[in-house]
Amino acid sequence: MKKYTLTTIAAAALLLTGCGKSVGADEEATTTTTTTTTTAQTTAATTVTTTVTTTKKISTDIPDGVILDSVAEVEVYSKTTIAELITDNNVELTAPADLIDTDELGEKKVKVTFKYEGNEYEKEIAYNVVDTTPPLILNAGWEPYAKVGEPFNIDKIIGYVDNYDRAPTVTYSGDVDTSAVGRAPISVTVTDSSGNSTDFSLTVLVLNEIPRPEDNNARVAYSDFIDTYSYLGDVSFGIDVSAWQTNVDYDAVKNEGCEFVLMRMGYYYSGEPEMDDYYKQNMANASAAGLDIGVYFYTADNTEEGAREHARWVIDQLDGRELDYPIAFDWEEWATFQEYGMNIRDLNNVFEAFADECEKHGYSAMLYSSKNFLNNFWTNDGNHPVWLAHYVDETDYEGRFAIWQASAYGRIDGIAGDVDMNIRFNSVPLE
Repeated sequence: MKKYTLTTIAAAALLLTGCGKSVGADEEATTTTTTTTTTAQTTAATTVTTTVTTTKKISTDIPDGVILDSVAEVEVYSKTTIAELITDNNVELTAPADLIDTDELGEKKVKVTFKYEGNEYEKEIAYNVVDTTPPLILNAGWEPYAKVGEPFNIDKIIGYVDNYDRAPTVTYSGDVDTSAVGRAPISVTVTDSSGNSTDFSLTVLVLNEIPRPEDNNARVAYSDFIDTYSYLGDVSFGIDVSAWQTNVDYDAVKNEGCEFVLMRMGYYYSGEPEMDDYYKQNMANASAAGLDIGVYFYTADNTEEGAREHARWVIDQLDGRELDYPIAFDWEEWATFQEYGMNIRDLNNVFEAFADECEKHGYSAMLYSSKNFLNNFWTNDGNHPVWLAHYVDETDYEGRFAIWQASAYGRIDGIAGDVDMNIRFNSVPLE
């Protein structure tokens, strides 16, 4: 798995809810209360039930003394309650925790019920849903390369997303001449449909050949990894694997102190999902070695329907097999995110759809991501367990997480080459 760095800009949250039946300004709304009385006969096993229905009127004729002031504008997709909508009042709100509709831009109305001097009233409050959040830069030029002789495309070297707009526009000033090797400083602006914009600068390197990233990372022996983090107390140590690790000797891995393995089952980019070349071998051999097991699915899904379909694909491959860990959802296509036609809420909904489908079939789901994206992109409204990727000696991530992927440069007997090393915090629930 990959680790990326994110520009710290607060991400937008999710939505929702709706209003009840409309009542005209000159009408009176009513609520119905049903009282049930049950009487047992003494001479026969007969129960007589009497239902009495009473009607209580809710007036829309608001007394002059009522104060019910409200905010004029609410941010799109914000979780705004009735209590937050009302800025000043001298009444008792009947449903202060109810969410108002912030799903679309424009004028909205919500019926607010309240009590005043012993009577109940309802008033329609108008508010405007606006978008004031600028686009988020996900990749400000990690690999700012252009090749000599090829047209320059800014969208190939940066990534960005908006909280609402699914297709922000990008412009830049400066000249990128790809006719010869050189450096081209440019200023970039990403603008959403509401006119909010984010600016940054980068230098494009025009080269004959695009270089491979250098790897100067120190390798860490698994035994040293365990020794370093044993002070954490009630933890378990594990690894995660995919086809990159090829033929794993799980008996040797277990002898090194590894207690669990999270294995890639498959991946999806387009077309049909594909199984990892070593998944079946990993599942059979890790199980035989007595390791605890979990699976993850790497996906580039951009629709809720696709996420549900691929969750079912994962579950079909499991064929009823029980897991020791949740099914992990792994989405990492941040470098050119705009290619997927989503806003921030869309991808959060894709994950929630995947998780919901897993839960429908008796499995829990887990979100895998780096610290920066967990802080600035993911909302995890379903409060699913988190698998944190943060390659530092001590993580300062303040959110709740069940597993910490602390290094991608582990070395362990039984695996030729690098392996990701993980710590499971046993006190944190996996449900």
